[in-house]
Amino acid sequence: MTSLSRNARVAGLLYLSLLTAPLRLIYIPKTLFVAGNANATANNIAAHETLFRLGILSDLVTGTMVIFLTLALYRLFKGVDEDLARLIVILGSLVVTPIYFLNTVNDVAALMFARGADFLSVFEKPQRDAMAVLFLKLHHGGVVANEVFWGLWLFPFGLLVYRSRFLPRLLGVWLMVNCFAYLAVSFTGVLFPQFEQRVFDFAFPAMLGELAIMAWLLIMGAKEKPLSVPAASGGERLP
Repeated sequence: MTSLSRNARVAGLLYLSLLTAPLRLIYIPKTLFVAGNANATANNIAAHETLFRLGILSDLVTGTMVIFLTLALYRLFKGVDEDLARLIVILGSLVVTPIYFLNTVNDVAALMFARGADFLSVFEKPQRDAMAVLFLKLHHGGVVANEVFWGLWLFPFGLLVYRSRFLPRLLGVWLMVNCFAYLAVSFTGVLFPQFEQRVFDFAFPAMLGELAIMAWLLIMGAKEKPLSVPAASGGERLP
């Protein structure tokens, strides 16, 4: 296995570790949250505390592993364009990771209100339920903010894939489209939150670009650039 292909597979393996993210982003909201019903939502969180804590852990794991992923991608692509490779690290982890970690505080607060710890007895149950939902909404606001950078880092990533010649250009184009899909969902979540889910559903196929590049890096690796052919073979003399 060439060093280029090995670096590609390491990046793919690190990308695979980010598959913990949908636990908190998709599964837990669909399983535990009841729209318009703070009491039911808080009760579900309290009844499935371990699952909710796993969601917090998934955010911490994702925020951590994305640092190693972007560094692996920097090593893979720095020979293509080092400035764009640096931009991957900046937009893909240096900005994203702090938001992930800060956002877990909102979930910790929501869990505390849902459980109703002794020092929260000054609040009535409906008040605690409302506060739990408030912090869940703040968490979602953090996700909407982070989606800006989930999108932006994919543009230099896509450009590097397109220019690399050792990965399919189609994947590079797909990643750049993926960038604008995330931006569309984020901007909709800020300006027209009532349409956010509809835009997400429409943009979801474009968001599979990351899954495609992850699978390609992990399974196929990278195509080593062919060595240049010498002007003349061993014993031949040029005329």
